[in-house]
Amino acid sequence: MTTTLPPDRANAGPHPVQFDPTGRTPLLDVVVPVYNEEADLAACVRRLHAHLSERLPYSFRITVADNASTDGTLAIATGLAADLAEVSVVHLAEKGRGRALRQVWSDSDSPVLAYMDVDLSTDLAALFPLIAPLISGHSDVAIGTRLARGARVVRGPKREFISRCYNLILRGALAARFSDAQCGFKAIRKDVAGRLLPLVEDTGWFFDTELLVLAQQAGLRIHEVPVDWVDDPDSRVDIVSTAIADLKGVARLAKGLATGSLKITGIGREPLPGVPPKLANQAVRFAAVGIASTLAYLLLYSLLRGGVGAQAANLVALLVTAVGNTAANRRFTFGVRGRGGAARHHLQGLVAFALGLALTSGSLAALHALTAPGQLVELGVLVLANLVATVLRFLLLRHWVFRARRA
Repeated sequence: MTTTLPPDRANAGPHPVQFDPTGRTPLLDVVVPVYNEEADLAACVRRLHAHLSERLPYSFRITVADNASTDGTLAIATGLAADLAEVSVVHLAEKGRGRALRQVWSDSDSPVLAYMDVDLSTDLAALFPLIAPLISGHSDVAIGTRLARGARVVRGPKREFISRCYNLILRGALAARFSDAQCGFKAIRKDVAGRLLPLVEDTGWFFDTELLVLAQQAGLRIHEVPVDWVDDPDSRVDIVSTAIADLKGVARLAKGLATGSLKITGIGREPLPGVPPKLANQAVRFAAVGIASTLAYLLLYSLLRGGVGAQAANLVALLVTAVGNTAANRRFTFGVRGRGGAARHHLQGLVAFALGLALTSGSLAALHALTAPGQLVELGVLVLANLVATVLRFLLLRHWVFRARRA
């Protein structure tokens, strides 16, 4: 059944899911990917089945996706499927969590798809809040998060540190706006999965992150649910090899964003009226250039400060980084190639530089007029002034310096 939204709801995104009221086609398909989990599989599936039977007001299916297990996992899964009508088994000849999710989600007939780790580290009470926004049409993808306010997590400091560092990397390198890419507790609408899955390259642990980055790039709405989560001390994830693979995946996606080859169009929600379609990508690239420029500025200022004084150090550091900033934004942010107009762009960039100089120099002058600050206080004031100058610079570059190119 297809529903066409009226014009005044063009930006509302997907409509509520259509499901079979007879229950023959389950509304929810929960995938449990497993590899050599003969010890935990039966207890996990029975506990999950009991929870869904008692708490979920919709029909469901539990699909055990066996990733080429070499122990008794497949035999146990087959026995569970024979004993419980709502349990099915899919066997894959190759390992890879991403490969298992891609196959099962692609073949499933349920309108809402989910997955969770076999150890059930996440409290199952979060499952209905996870899928409810997908059923209503409010959101397209939903994730459990251990890093948002309201989550309650029990795990060792090593895993906590690694998790937070990884998500900081995602925010810095990929401008990720979701808080927890790795929690094994996610759901997606079938219609959205059908459009996103063919674009996901990874077949292992990075699958989750890549799916979320592509969903964000497509303008899809990602719903987050703070979860109660208890670490499984018997986890068999190889942290080192997984981290290396994840960093390679981050580098691949970052390159795609930087070069413009990672463009997702036509599969997400319509952009809001009046928002320029390239604004988000340009802002991300401008921010990356700005971070590099600010670090270079602070380094130069610190090196020059002791020899020539605060104002002179500020002038030289700003001038050097302003030239480099304009050149980088010209090519990287606004896509201008060749030498045509370069001199004009740099002259106009120097006007933006003059505004930055006025802001930072004025801030320094005001600071010294009020007190005799230490160098750390000076740097803090300069960082704040540079943030204001950065916003003004972006507006000038976008609407004045590179306006013709943008149009």
